[in-house]
Amino acid sequence: MGKNKLQRFAENETFSNLVQPAFEDVFNCDYKLKGNWHFDFFKNTNPIVLELGCGKGEYTVSLARMNPDKNFIGVDIKGARLWRGAKTATEENLVNVGFIRTRIEHIKSFFTPGEVDEIWVTFPDPQLRPSKASKRLTSSRFLNFYAQFLKPGGLIHLKTDSQLLHSYTKALVEQNNLTMQICTSNLYAEVKDDPILGIKTFYEQQFLEQGLPITYLRFELSHSGPFHEPVLD
Repeated sequence: MGKNKLQRFAENETFSNLVQPAFEDVFNCDYKLKGNWHFDFFKNTNPIVLELGCGKGEYTVSLARMNPDKNFIGVDIKGARLWRGAKTATEENLVNVGFIRTRIEHIKSFFTPGEVDEIWVTFPDPQLRPSKASKRLTSSRFLNFYAQFLKPGGLIHLKTDSQLLHSYTKALVEQNNLTMQICTSNLYAEVKDDPILGIKTFYEQQFLEQGLPITYLRFELSHSGPFHEPVLD
């Protein structure tokens, strides 16, 4: 392991905005902050918004800067990446930002029903092979997880360069009779001057430089499921 990673892991232990539970604290059991994020962590009752697979936390931090009346939690398993977001939020004294180091598969161990208002999924691994569809963060498997803690009618945002993941998620929304609010296969050609949708991460900049269109969709979890995989041609 590189020296920089070791230094970042050590500094992660000092950040009050970074939660790093042990595996046994979340595997098939509830984490101690479940149901207590508003009062024990953020010390307010503002809405909670998650970014799943947040990487370096660029989107999480940018959303928090723009929306001081909401609380934001970035979730990722890579501690060396989370270090960047946690450090930036600490340096800027952003009190409405938190991070969780965990696998998304364990996310339902962290939140009670209705505790989360929105979910962002930004540039996740599209898991291109059909056999890996259940690992997509917008799959029916994960929607069934999210329904356990996202408030009724809560929003899910997907921003991705993957046309396959975009089309798959669109089909899943239709298959499960969910309410689509926005759906575009070329975001910046169709939506202008939206500061939130205009946030660009390091990887998104790379995709744009390659000439790849960025897709976006936003839908409501308008019922509690169960959710089923789309029927694709």
